[in-house]
Amino acid sequence: MALRSPSRDVFHLLVVVVAVAVICALYFASVVFVPIALAMLFAFVLTPIVKLFERGRLGRTLSTSLVVILTLAGVGAVGWMVARQFADVLNQLPEYQSNIKEKIDSLPFSNNPTLKNASATMNQLSRALALPPEAKSDAPSGKRSANTSSRPAQPLPVEVIKPASLPIESVQSVLGLLLQALIVIVFTIFMLLRRENLRNRFISLAGQQRLNLMTHALDEASDRVSRYLRTQLAVNAVYGAFIGMGLHWIGIPGGLLWGVVAGLLRFLPYVGPPLGGIMPLLLSLAISHGWRGPVITLGLFVIIELLVSNGIEPMLYGSQTGVAPFAILVAAIFWTFLWGPIGLVLSTPLTVCLVVLGRHVPHLGFLPLLLGDEPVLTPDARVYQRLLAMDQEEAEQVLESLLEEKSLEEVYDSVLIPALNLAEQDRHRDQLDEASAKFICQSTREIIDDLCERYKECESHGISKETGAPIQTEEAVRAKVKHPYAIMCVPAGDEADEIVGIMLAQLLERAGYTAHCVHYGTDIDIIKHVQFDKPDVVCISALPPFVISHTRSLYRALKAQSPNLQVLVGLWNFPGDMSKVARRIGMGKDSVPATKLADIIRQISDSQLVPTDARITVSRA
Repeated sequence: MALRSPSRDVFHLLVVVVAVAVICALYFASVVFVPIALAMLFAFVLTPIVKLFERGRLGRTLSTSLVVILTLAGVGAVGWMVARQFADVLNQLPEYQSNIKEKIDSLPFSNNPTLKNASATMNQLSRALALPPEAKSDAPSGKRSANTSSRPAQPLPVEVIKPASLPIESVQSVLGLLLQALIVIVFTIFMLLRRENLRNRFISLAGQQRLNLMTHALDEASDRVSRYLRTQLAVNAVYGAFIGMGLHWIGIPGGLLWGVVAGLLRFLPYVGPPLGGIMPLLLSLAISHGWRGPVITLGLFVIIELLVSNGIEPMLYGSQTGVAPFAILVAAIFWTFLWGPIGLVLSTPLTVCLVVLGRHVPHLGFLPLLLGDEPVLTPDARVYQRLLAMDQEEAEQVLESLLEEKSLEEVYDSVLIPALNLAEQDRHRDQLDEASAKFICQSTREIIDDLCERYKECESHGISKETGAPIQTEEAVRAKVKHPYAIMCVPAGDEADEIVGIMLAQLLERAGYTAHCVHYGTDIDIIKHVQFDKPDVVCISALPPFVISHTRSLYRALKAQSPNLQVLVGLWNFPGDMSKVARRIGMGKDSVPATKLADIIRQISDSQLVPTDARITVSRA
């Protein structure tokens, strides 16, 4: 039994310790890291604009100053207009009390006695809790004396009342926010001015030997994050504009305010859009005399959000982030735990950087597997995994989805045969039990029969399986031409070889040949089939591993029985040197085994065959 390397265990322990230390540092030093992260985010967004100004020969310092000033001016103007509308909405709130009362009275359960009793009880409790201690102790003397005589005195409850905040504390909190905003602005300006210097210093941390790796990692990360942020900013701005115009058309006060709020909240993954619609919906309930306004307001948010999230964003974003949706949700929770609401805004860009870093650093290769959106399993591995799980339906769905882009021949060659090859490898290593092996073979037979029947049905009507449109492709025309050649597919050793032989026979029949596959058995049984059917061509189907010896014995037996018989060999997905394999099998100088079904079909179509005198109609065994 192999012993584990102590150095490897120490390395894994060191990785865990470093990860915990980094997370603790991010949590406890958030005051330092949050402004830096926000400044990096703004720098990613503003760098292309600064470069555009620099192309106008304004210089780095002047370009950066102009971009920052224009950005702050725009943000300030929007903030001033939003603040004015917010004040107007607050001033109008007392006028909407009657509408709210009418809405509550119009509800079917508003006159429920149980709800009225519960409401009255809650009002009494609220008034009692609001009384000062002196008023609570002011009770009738008769009741007090009776209570005193019947039970001992109870200790008075102690209530700690937090003193009202002083104006100086409010000023300090506002000054703290302004100071943090000023720090972010300063960091942003510095990053815009010294972006090349910062990039070079970061690359130098990896050493001179890894310049290529770090250069590609930084370029990919900056490109992905910049494009994502710019696209998200544009989408959210348009989203907020449509929301504001729609609310103004409906008659909701403060349309600009709620449009800006909805656009800003949409930077928060998942929770932002619902939060942006709550206040306009409540305000529509307060100002409208019926239910038409709230329904239209809710419909506006739902329709626009569905159009943006399911139509516009997938079309614009595509694979810009490279992060899986579930990973975005987990990252949002993680960064929110570390940095609060700011972490929720930064969760997607930070996760993108981690995924890109994992793609270029071998020791961090687990990050793209956990967070990336690229398929982890190849299609052949997915098919084999679902067959291992006894899920034939999903395995067939994977193949059908691939048939929308590939032909049946390509799906067989690139997916189904490699999946069978994986099963054969596990079986020869004794890692596949008999029941699973039997299920995989039986399911594969049924799957290829279903796929072939569907293609036959579509071709009989002259329509495309994928689009439903009429087709006149070369393959469809060739399928209508019957060749006077009989072809027999024979398995080299076991059932997997026979299954691939059935695939080959299907494709040959679709190409216009008369073809069938016989059941696997001994070399003597195969020779008897050949003597009886007298085919023009025999194709030996052999699926690795450990098939060369079986293929060699069967090939030599066939040639010894019928020297003039044309025998083709298919070693499906064999990775070795075909010329060496051909010499081991004993094939001619100009003959080599094929590794794809398409190669066998091409060899048959290119060869000059002499058909036998007797034509025999054969059926699939």
